Amino acid sequence: MRIFAIAALILAVTIAGAQERSAPASGAEVYIISPKDGAKIKGPVVVLFGLKGMGIAPAGVKFDNTGHHHLLVDMDVPSDLSVPMPATDKLLHFGKGQTQTSLTLAPGKHTLQLVFADLNHMAFNPPLVSKKITSTVTD
Repeated sequence: MRIFAIAALILAVTIAGAQERSAPASGAEVYIISPKDGAKIKGPVVVLFGLKGMGIAPAGVKFDNTGHHHLLVDMDVPSDLSVPMPATDKLLHFGKGQTQTSLTLAPGKHTLQLVFADLNHMAFNPPLVSKKITSTVTD
């Protein structure tokens, strides 16, 4: 029985990885409202997410022209967007439909960037990626 459960999980992951990526709504944009690029800020850092031309829906909820945010902290956009984005300490998922977060970042320069994704954590095609911003956290 356990072998069947493992096989089903592997099949589900394989199918998810082979999914066709959805196109975003025409004219859709994702952006970081705050902090501003080049800002010097004190922690904790409140990051406000912006979205134009589409709506927010939790992960797993299928509704046309919606998705949820993924925040990249001090990293580049993953090179392979044809598979679901993994959750890591630098690639943060906001699958409940959150539009902001508070981060504790060490003093120094940090980059932030958003990738907007569908119900299965798959980037749209073409991807909706914000401009990468750089902020400096002060003591």
